[in-house]
Amino acid sequence: MSRKAKRVPVTLDPIKVNQLPEKEIKLILRGADDLIMSGGRSLLAKVLKGSREKNILELNLNNSPVHGALSNYKMQEITARIDWLIVNNYLAIEYDYRLPLLVYTKRGWAIEREVYVTELMEHINEWSVDPMRSPDFDWLNDKNREVLFLLLDRIANSGNSIYRPILESWAADTTRKLALRIHQVVSTLPHDRGP
Repeated sequence: MSRKAKRVPVTLDPIKVNQLPEKEIKLILRGADDLIMSGGRSLLAKVLKGSREKNILELNLNNSPVHGALSNYKMQEITARIDWLIVNNYLAIEYDYRLPLLVYTKRGWAIEREVYVTELMEHINEWSVDPMRSPDFDWLNDKNREVLFLLLDRIANSGNSIYRPILESWAADTTRKLALRIHQVVSTLPHDRGP
């Protein structure tokens, strides 16, 4: 008979955090994105603090867009903010064998996907205005499908023809399902280069 694994206990302590500014909520959720079901509260706190520890560097977490975003806080204060997000149903903890790992709740994911779409839109804008810059479609294709479809919706809603060349190139270098949606978006955009 196998022994049951003893789970690492988690004690949440959102000390003296009554409310977080929306900006901090978004920063913490964005930082959690690279750690969903692979890291916990301590690792997220280190990323937000801007740690240069070996494990942060080995996991390339120092490349997170929010690495060091809360460096003005003490580690205990950062962890309290993460705990506040858990207590207030933005993040949750699930166990993988014995380790407590972060996951998004519906509420947290609804915010994070919009933050991520905005971030990806910035990349698309950079690629669109600089024809010498080569878009990294492999990097883009590796993103969450729901986020990519929301990105395409945002491009379609913009009605801006500047995105046509990028979208046409992307459609040739992605999955069939995504290429179909890209072609649908391209068909809604005007042919001229206006806003």
